[in-house]
This record gives sequence, structure tokens and C-alpha cells, in this order.
Amino acid sequence: MKKPVINAADAPTHSGASGEYFSYSMTELASGLGARAIGANITRVPPGKAAFPIHHHHANEEHFFVLSGSGVLRWGAETYEVKKNDYIVNPPGGSDHAHQLINTGSEDLVYLAISTLVLPEVVGYPDSQKTGVRTATNNDATARFIVAETAKNQLGYWEGEDGAQVAAIVARHPRH
Repeated sequence: MKKPVINAADAPTHSGASGEYFSYSMTELASGLGARAIGANITRVPPGKAAFPIHHHHANEEHFFVLSGSGVLRWGAETYEVKKNDYIVNPPGGSDHAHQLINTGSEDLVYLAISTLVLPEVVGYPDSQKTGVRTATNNDATARFIVAETAKNQLGYWEGEDGAQVAAIVARHPRH
């Protein structure tokens, strides 16, 4: 049996960045222990940065516990100052539940992030007007797709469904 304990110093850590305002390092805690329903990581954000764009989950609930540093939580249309020992709950929902932590302090903002792992997951990104869908927890590019809000609902449910395949099968199977 796999050991059910991991020390953060021994857990795998990966980093990412995009442009001038997004940067993070993330230490994966739960996945290496075989967690299937709940994810957990320690996220570290440098001063003046956010780890991720503001977003909201339609399926998953996400919690943050600030371990050190300070910053601002964007939550829907509001902002809230956050500091060490603050606990944040982000339930699933629409853009009124969008959330983003921004490091406005002078030291790294470090927080424990805990989330359910419901799939498929639909994530909205209000600032960039896009929606992402994830079908697996791995980083396989085929497990995620992103569409612009302007592309949503451009096709009707029945559009392109002419019934030709149904007709062919019905024709091969006479009715009794």
C-alpha cells in the first residue's frame, strides 16, 4: 500500500507564468497520494502577480487558506483584502462566483488550495470572455478546450442533424 502521508518539501512542484501579471509555483499534495475526489496544492504567487485569471467553476467548489503573505481577492464584482490565516470559499456558480487572488504585498502570497474534482468541468473567464471545458484531470491538451463567448450558442441543437443515418438503418430493417 502506498504511504498516505506526504511532506510538502517532498511533493512535486511545477511553475507557470504568462505575460507580466501571471506567475505561480504549485506544490501538488493530494494527487501523489492517490486522491480522486479532492485536490489539494500549495500555491505560491510572487508580489504584483496573480496565479490565474479570474474564473468561476460550474461544477467544482474551491477553498483557499492563506498560509503567508497578503493580497486582494476578486470575488464577482467585489474585492476583499486577505492576509495570513484567512479562509476563502468559492462555491460553484456563474460569474458572480468568479474568483482570483492577487498578491498586492511585498512577499510571496502562499495559500493552500483545496478543490473537488468533478468532471467534466466548465470554467468561465469573465475578463477574457471565454469558457473552458475540461474532461480529465491530466494535462493532456485533448482533455481541455476553450471557446470564445461569441462562439457559444451559434448552432442550434438540431442543426446539421438531417437524420440520414437513421433513415439508412430504418431502410435496412423492415418494420414488422
